[in-house]
Amino acid sequence: MKRIFVILTSLGMALHLAAQQPTIEARIDSMQMLIGEQVHLTLSVAVKDGQQVVFPFYQRTQMLTPGVEVLDMTEVDTTNIDNGMQRLSCTYTLTSFEDTIYYLPPMKVMVDGKEYNSKNLALKVLTLEVDTLHPEQFFPPKDVQDNPFRWSDWSGMFWMAWLLLILTALAYYVYTRIRDNKTIIPPIKFVRKALPHQKAMKEIEIIKQQRMTSSENQKEYYTRLTDTLRVYLQERFGFNAMEMTSDEIIGRLNQEEDKTKIDELTELFRTADLVKFAKHEALINENDRNLANAIAFIDSTKREDVPTVEQIKPQLTKEQLVNQRTRTVGWVLLALLTVVGLAIVAFVAWQLYSLVG
Repeated sequence: MKRIFVILTSLGMALHLAAQQPTIEARIDSMQMLIGEQVHLTLSVAVKDGQQVVFPFYQRTQMLTPGVEVLDMTEVDTTNIDNGMQRLSCTYTLTSFEDTIYYLPPMKVMVDGKEYNSKNLALKVLTLEVDTLHPEQFFPPKDVQDNPFRWSDWSGMFWMAWLLLILTALAYYVYTRIRDNKTIIPPIKFVRKALPHQKAMKEIEIIKQQRMTSSENQKEYYTRLTDTLRVYLQERFGFNAMEMTSDEIIGRLNQEEDKTKIDELTELFRTADLVKFAKHEALINENDRNLANAIAFIDSTKREDVPTVEQIKPQLTKEQLVNQRTRTVGWVLLALLTVVGLAIVAFVAWQLYSLVG
């Protein structure tokens, strides 16, 4: 029994000591690469929390083994694992410029001053096939070329930029001259107007409302009635009835209309002349009859197919005409300057794209 106890105790102590030993692991992300490419070798150590670990340090371009260079190494990364253990990792960037198979020796890690080795690795470096039969088609890499500055490439844009500035200033000057001109040409107006018979009937309605047919002042009544007819005749037939005598008006109407339409109108004008110039006093029924005759004449000669919208063009003074021409020339000049300016901008942009692109 003693022997069995001793054996088990020894085995347990051995296992405990083995569990206390640091675990070193080395792995490479690719076992082969082309000449000049890079691979990454990661070295990891699993130790108890608090143990001091020192990874191998390499200077840039220092050889890990003849033919394999160390380009860079990362900072140590720490990760906590179970049972109070932690894993420390460091990654090395390697490259090579000779095609062969390399033996990567074990890497040495110091844990609490004691040295531990990783396993060894292998790396195969491949080369590119080169056409040795046509060496003239092989071109070595070229250095970065410095493009020399030539004034001839930029002079056109330089002078165009100055021209654009001058045109911009000139356009602004022309714009301010147009803007500050306070004389505004009145626009053409369209006015809706009443037809001749509508205006005449409106005036007759006023005469009727004022009961002028029964008024003692017959002279005013016939004056207003004949003036209403004169205005209607002038607008309807186009002759200057306001400046014509009653006989002249009747004679002109005989040329325009059927004689039967103006017989009663003739009686109205003759009665009006007698009242206004001979102090004739007409009867009330005679006044009513003359008013009815005027309404009948207007109704029989009216025209409703005449446009009711009249175009009114403003009469411009000489100063306004000069001002209008000046503004027109100014706007044309401003438009030309704008077009030329846009063309210059497009040219400069195209030149810049050609040089930079």
